[in-house]
Amino acid sequence: MKVSVAILAAASGAEAFWRMECRGTLAVARLDPLVNFGEPAAHAHSIHGSSGFSEKADFDDLINAECTSCAVTQDMSAYWTPSLYFQHANGSFELVPQVGGLLSYYFLFKDAANPDKGVKAFPPGFRMIAGDAARRNYSIAGTNVKDVDPEKSSWAKLGQTSQADLTQRAIGFNCLNYGIAPEGTLYRHYMPDKDYLDANCADGIRAEIMFPSCWNGKDLDSENHRSHMAYPDLVMNGNCPKGFETKVPGLMYETIWATQAFKGMPGKFVFANGDVQGFGYHADFMTGWDEDFLQEAVNTCTSDTGRIQDCPIFNIQSEDDQRQCTFKKSNWLVKLFSGTLNEKCEGVIGDSLPGNVPIAYGPEPANAPKAASHTTPIEVPTATYSQGAEVTNGDYMPGGIFKAAAKVGTSLPQGDAPAVSSTTLISIAKPSSVVPSSITSALPVITEAPVAAAAEDDEFTAIRTEYVTKDGVVSMIIVKEALEYVTVTTTTVTAVQTVQARQFSQHMQRHRVRHAAGHRA
Repeated sequence: MKVSVAILAAASGAEAFWRMECRGTLAVARLDPLVNFGEPAAHAHSIHGSSGFSEKADFDDLINAECTSCAVTQDMSAYWTPSLYFQHANGSFELVPQVGGLLSYYFLFKDAANPDKGVKAFPPGFRMIAGDAARRNYSIAGTNVKDVDPEKSSWAKLGQTSQADLTQRAIGFNCLNYGIAPEGTLYRHYMPDKDYLDANCADGIRAEIMFPSCWNGKDLDSENHRSHMAYPDLVMNGNCPKGFETKVPGLMYETIWATQAFKGMPGKFVFANGDVQGFGYHADFMTGWDEDFLQEAVNTCTSDTGRIQDCPIFNIQSEDDQRQCTFKKSNWLVKLFSGTLNEKCEGVIGDSLPGNVPIAYGPEPANAPKAASHTTPIEVPTATYSQGAEVTNGDYMPGGIFKAAAKVGTSLPQGDAPAVSSTTLISIAKPSSVVPSSITSALPVITEAPVAAAAEDDEFTAIRTEYVTKDGVVSMIIVKEALEYVTVTTTTVTAVQTVQARQFSQHMQRHRVRHAAGHRA
């Protein structure tokens, strides 16, 4: 029997989304037309998207540019995040290789309080920022950053749905190990220290950040580039607050950094804004979509596979074309790169971060008068690994995005993820790599974990795992990739709806379909 991935995923009732691949990086540079218009930015960013990007870029510059470093040629938007550096024991900084470019999820979740209003495309000139570059602490009342978030259904009762709280929960650092099942998205809200990364994150770290998706419906921007936007009360979805009832696509960036290239080396990782723990992680967005075209995509690209290839109106270019897209260097960039300002952002760059940004440990904001007086990070006990899992109450997120699961075999409070009666070792996809050849030799060899399969499946590689729920049945879907085929292995387990631990029985069934699988980063 032939069964498509889309049909299987549809059983969960998940809403539509697509995953914009931006495999090319325009530059690593101190440019930020939102915060530092017309001048060098305060810190370095990894920049993706329209070749019209510059320190003075506006909507017209982006949309009229020659190319984009993203997969869909109609998307001339700009996406950028702070770069990650490694400070060696001798004080010198080195750019950490970025793997697979940047992925931006476009979630089409409607406002739960006003679902009939639908989702509106970004209008020309729309732009926004997620996160706060100066933040250096975690301040949700009654919580500890090392703990797994409480059930989303309890956030309101706990008084944890202020915009300040939701902003902090919109940041995640996913410890990557392709030999085991992935962690839950937005599970860990701080960057693990190097000892933990070396011991546990064999394939690097994935920095994740969700943008607010509730708009005030009138302002294309605001003075701080945030006030015209708000998060729904569950961060990714939920109810929009009063005054922000216009729902726009929910963006979430994923960026993978090859921290494993520095395994065993003394030193520490620090983001370009002088942040060692990730509390100040942030991201910027400027739309470069034609509004009518994006609205058509919102209305018609309703697949829940996340594949841009499943949207017939998208024109998709190759990864090589994405990586060949560059932008015309602006006056400031020429000065930065030519030596006039003696700036270097890539490779080993010297004894200071680009822009001479100091490392600020907090808990005060980095721009506070006493910020420089602290010389050690806030003490944060390291949260342990937690496998991502689906829950039976409909809290499923598409694209392999899961909440953190409870420990195997434990009793659970109401609403928590079901306990699993046995542990399954699953391989997930390695993204296509853009690690410079000069550093490739430093990367450890990745050993694939075994995946239970018949001998005939030896030529396949698991690329993602998804969980769906329908009529009390939880299905685990393992999608495997080959040149022409994908094997979808479905593990079906029956969920007994009890408040305490739910027991599962397993039954395996295989399906093979002709399906071109995309990269999962």
